[in-house]
Amino acid sequence: MIKIRELNIAIFLLAALAMSSCKNRVKSPTTGWDYNNPENGGFEVVSNREQITPPNMVFIEGGFFVMGATQEDVLYDWDNIPRRVTVSSFYMDETEVRNLDYLEYIYWLGRVYGEDYPKVVQNALPDTLVWRERLAYNEPLVENYFRHPAYHYYPVVGVSWLQANDFAFWRTDRVNELLLIQEGILDWDLDQKNENNFNTEAYLAGQYEGVVKNGKKNLNPNGEETRRISFSDGILLPKFRLPTEAEWEYAALSLIGNSLYERIVERRRYPWNGSYVRTDERTYEGSFLANFKRGRGDYMGVAGNLNDFADIPAPVGSYWPNDFGLYNMAGNVSEWVFDVYRPTTFQDVSDLNPVRGNVFTDLVKDEQGNFIEKDSLGHMRRAPVDAEATAHRKNYTRADNINYRDGDEQSGLDQGEWMNVGTTSATTKMYDYGGTTLISDKSRVYKGASWRDNAYFLSPGVRRFLNEDEASATIGFRCAMSRVGSTVPNPRANNTRR
Repeated sequence: MIKIRELNIAIFLLAALAMSSCKNRVKSPTTGWDYNNPENGGFEVVSNREQITPPNMVFIEGGFFVMGATQEDVLYDWDNIPRRVTVSSFYMDETEVRNLDYLEYIYWLGRVYGEDYPKVVQNALPDTLVWRERLAYNEPLVENYFRHPAYHYYPVVGVSWLQANDFAFWRTDRVNELLLIQEGILDWDLDQKNENNFNTEAYLAGQYEGVVKNGKKNLNPNGEETRRISFSDGILLPKFRLPTEAEWEYAALSLIGNSLYERIVERRRYPWNGSYVRTDERTYEGSFLANFKRGRGDYMGVAGNLNDFADIPAPVGSYWPNDFGLYNMAGNVSEWVFDVYRPTTFQDVSDLNPVRGNVFTDLVKDEQGNFIEKDSLGHMRRAPVDAEATAHRKNYTRADNINYRDGDEQSGLDQGEWMNVGTTSATTKMYDYGGTTLISDKSRVYKGASWRDNAYFLSPGVRRFLNEDEASATIGFRCAMSRVGSTVPNPRANNTRR
């Protein structure tokens, strides 16, 4: 009797399990065919896979804000006239990139490229000589700031815009490689060298194999038993990159803590409320909210009662975070952003995710449509979009859009007539580089005050520029990443890796 009852229970459980699996199998509303069913072809669909929060990053909920000056333009540049824009949700580093992070990057480059391509490592090194001054003794900083453990948690400086971008690309590959290892797709490959190293684009293009562990089960009945991961599996993250100027300014203002029912309660001058640079918290009342230069010769105050405890950059995570949870969006070090500098940027760019500096590129293919072999460093080859491919488009008609609507000839002519107009000559005509201005196509915006700036530059609306191949002891950077999918993360979404 007991055996019969146990048998009935087992049958019931099996039936319930079968019904459950049928319910979980999603059908195509277009064809009626099952998704993820190898018996009908194995078309795979991943459902409810939310983008994970990248390491050391904070989610920034997008929205509308007034970008630009929030105080008098004392420099009379008139290059940050207020403009209403919307920024999509994204992720941003909680702190500036540290010396320790950059040392990890240099170590990896040395381990993979150092023997055969030492120049790669040398080109990535920060310029420690940025600390030197003709009439100051800063040799201890030249010798120690980047490498001594005492400075590991200080923001890296002496890094150019180009070097910061290279770091972001490298970070993309290291994070995605780890995600594949954690998924059990790949195993650790400590023998990576030269072109044989994990690169996200090369892996997706089938030009990097790695040490395969379990692989991904292939539901295609005509394929191999396992397959490599594709971007549609939702495991790999989008690219790390520099934030746009609009993203950086929006994140710095952090008006999310200053709004009620779509009303901005108080327009901010700084990343905090009020017109003062000291906190009114009773415990710390009178303490400075950021690391900046209070006045001529005063970098940190008087001994025994230091005002910000930092004559040079302070460790990342110092002071109070803003309402997004970001540290040092005012003071400490200024930060590189993606944009090419133009005085007219705010008037001319889009009002949704505005940016200037787009040069659209594609992976290079041969005549048969196959990707060209990756280069000697393991990177896929990219090139600006071909003019023939853009000739009849309406949303863009050339790859290089740095000078679009900035006085260049192409902006005023009908579509298709300016295909051969050179943007470099247009820039030269508009901006007399080396004569009356330092503006060029290599001029990149940097935002925020540094330890050497006065309080005026603490305002997120202030903007300055420097050539992309130059560096400074006052400029560092942090990375950003686009938010994929919903504007706000869905806590009920299924994040389970399968």
